[in-house]
Amino acid sequence: MSAARVLGVDSGGSGLRVALAPADGPAEATTAVSRTPVRTSAAGIDAADMMDQLLPMVRSLLADAGAPTDAPAAVAVGAAGMATLGDDLRAALPDAMRRELGVGRIALAGDAVTAYAGALGQRPGAVVAAGTGMIALGSDLTGWRRADGWGHLLGDSGGGAWIGREGLDAALRAFDGRRGGSAALLALAEERFGSAGELPGRIYPRTDRPAALASFAPDVARCATDGDPVAREVLRRAAAHIAEAAAAVCPADGGEVALTGGLFRMGEPLLAPLRAELAEQLPGATVTSATGDPLHGSLVIAAALATDGLRLPCDGRLLAVA
Repeated sequence: MSAARVLGVDSGGSGLRVALAPADGPAEATTAVSRTPVRTSAAGIDAADMMDQLLPMVRSLLADAGAPTDAPAAVAVGAAGMATLGDDLRAALPDAMRRELGVGRIALAGDAVTAYAGALGQRPGAVVAAGTGMIALGSDLTGWRRADGWGHLLGDSGGGAWIGREGLDAALRAFDGRRGGSAALLALAEERFGSAGELPGRIYPRTDRPAALASFAPDVARCATDGDPVAREVLRRAAAHIAEAAAAVCPADGGEVALTGGLFRMGEPLLAPLRAELAEQLPGATVTSATGDPLHGSLVIAAALATDGLRLPCDGRLLAVA
C-alpha cells in the first residue's frame, strides 16, 4: 500500500456514511453517503445488507484516492443498536470485510462509542449524544458506563422525542382545559400537525413515531424563547435529565463532559439550563463541545487500531475488535 488508509463507517436510522482517511490524519477524510438505512429484523442488524451498501461506496472512495486495489489498514464500524442488535454483524461482518476488502483489523462499535471517540478521542470523560434520543457514555479507559439510550417508550429522557412529547402533552392540556397547558404550544402543534383532536391518529400509527415527536422539539424551544413558562419548564426538566445521565457515567475524578448531537443546535433555550444543571450535578467537570461527530470517531478508532494505539476499552459488545 502506498499510504496507509483507514475506513470509518457510521450506520443509523438516517442511512449509512463511509469515510476514507490517511491513518495518520483522520481529519483528512473523503466521504460517501447512502440515505437508505441498513435493514434490521428480529435477528438484528443485517450484515449482508450492510455489505451490499458498503462495498460500492468503499470501492469508489478507494478509486478516487488512486488506490483501487489497496486494502485499508483498518476499519471501524459504528452502528446504532450494536450492543443489542449487533449479533449478526459480529458474526458475519469481519469475515466479509476480509474476503471483499482484504482488511485485517476490524472494530465493531456502538454509535455511542463512536460518538465518544469523535468527541473526546481516547481521553477519559463522558459524552452525551442527544438527537431524537439521548444516551450518555463515560469511561476512565478501563471500562464503559452507560446511562439511558433506552428508546422513546422506556427512556431517552431529555432527548428530542421526549421534549416533543412533553410539549404536545402541554398542548393537549390546553386543548382540554387542564392545568399545565400552554396555548402557545397548542397553536404551534396545530400548525405542525393539524387539529389537536386528530393528533393521536396522526402520531400513533407512524413507523417513525420518535422522529415525529422530535419534530416538535424546535417548536418547544421557540415558545421558550418567546417566554412561555410551560415550554421553559419542559426544557429545564430536559436539561436535568441530560445532566443526571452525564453524572451517572462521568469518571469519579471528573474530567471532560462533551455534548454532541443535533439536539444541542437548539441553542440557549436548552443550553442555558443545561449548563446550570451540569454545574450543580458535576461541579468538577469541564463541559466542552465535541471535537467531531460519530463518523469522525469511527476513523479515530480505525486509525488507533491500525497503529496498535487503541486505548478505549474493548468489552465485546459496545466495542469489539476482530
